[in-house]
Amino acid sequence: MQLTVKEIAQKIHGTVEGDENVIISRPCKIEEGCEGGITFLGNPKYTHYIYEHRSSAIIVGRDFQPEDDLNTTLIRVDNPYMAVATLLHLYNNMTRPPRGRSLRSHVGRGTKLGRGCYVGPFASIGRGCHIGNNVQIHPNVTIGDGCRIGDDTIVYAGANLYRDTIVGARCIIHSGAVLGADGFGFAPTEEGGWNKIDQIGNVVLEDDVEIGANTCIDRATMGSTIIHRGVKLDNLCQIAHNVVVGQYTAMASQAGVAGSAKVGEHCIVAGQAGIVGHITVGDHVTIGAQSGVTHSVESGATIFGSPAEDARRRRKIEVYLRNIENLVDRVKKLEQKLKS
Repeated sequence: MQLTVKEIAQKIHGTVEGDENVIISRPCKIEEGCEGGITFLGNPKYTHYIYEHRSSAIIVGRDFQPEDDLNTTLIRVDNPYMAVATLLHLYNNMTRPPRGRSLRSHVGRGTKLGRGCYVGPFASIGRGCHIGNNVQIHPNVTIGDGCRIGDDTIVYAGANLYRDTIVGARCIIHSGAVLGADGFGFAPTEEGGWNKIDQIGNVVLEDDVEIGANTCIDRATMGSTIIHRGVKLDNLCQIAHNVVVGQYTAMASQAGVAGSAKVGEHCIVAGQAGIVGHITVGDHVTIGAQSGVTHSVESGATIFGSPAEDARRRRKIEVYLRNIENLVDRVKKLEQKLKS
């Protein structure tokens, strides 16, 4: 990366204060400012670092007022977080993506590869697949028969896509993710054992979905497990058979959704939260960390706890629980007074 501050400011819609011709070679953390580096100030508690470590340029909000002299160039923007996201995307794209097919890869009969694709060593693509343009399939990826992958999607090393999985454009599937494994379906037998219920559906990812490392999305028993456009799943999430996740919903690490549950659009599911099967979570719902969602939730709700309930009510309960010993002591003393 070799860009002037002026060029960067144009790309992130910023205003320059200082030397606009300074050359920037890389982004850097605010705690480790360096010559030729650019960093950002998004949280006021990190302000002291910009005086201790000198970066060549700093992205700040338009209302930022320095408390001391700064020997650096400022780029003022409306939203520093969005600006740095744009900058990091730009920086990442300046690295030439790999292309070509390794001689140590396998592509099955009837599979079509688009233009500009990369297929790494020991990657295996099954029969009858359709791979779009500029798709990156990294080493040791396994893609089953009949899969379809849209343009500009990246599948990182060690990910596994079972047969008939459909992935949209511009998706990112991180290492160790498994798409299309059998749903957890078993019928109890008279002898006390379990008969496996064959899972004959598939998994569908729409465009701009990102799947974290070691996350599992099970194929549907029948039909499809569907992850709609723009959904972001963190590492180690579990999405069970026939689940539907609405567009632009985000789930943090170790969240799990049981079979046939429906999660709405623009929801936020915090880490280690669990959603039971066959319920519906509305749109714009926020679920707190380690919550257990056992019933359907109306749109716009904020819930947490186990079982999860309205956040305001739950906070009151938490306060009462912290004071439970004092309350019990007071009741005992009142009972003693009544007896006497």
